[in-house]
Amino acid sequence: MEVTVKVIPRSSRSEVIGEMADGALKVKLAAVPEKGKANQELCDVLARHFRVPSRDVELIAGVTSTRKRVRIRGL
Repeated sequence: MEVTVKVIPRSSRSEVIGEMADGALKVKLAAVPEKGKANQELCDVLARHFRVPSRDVELIAGVTSTRKRVRIRGL
């Protein structure tokens, strides 16, 4: 399954906060967007949310953007 995600970095805590009008998931991340830290945390948060291992969550587009495409295997 592929999902579009809107990321809000530098938040007080990391969590999925809902769905936007266009169907994208909105995710707050505590990590700063440096050296891939926020991208790794995004994968971890989505893995917990969808109850799959972190290795099954893969960032496929938007590495430097706040809008990202993520592939989740095992659903």
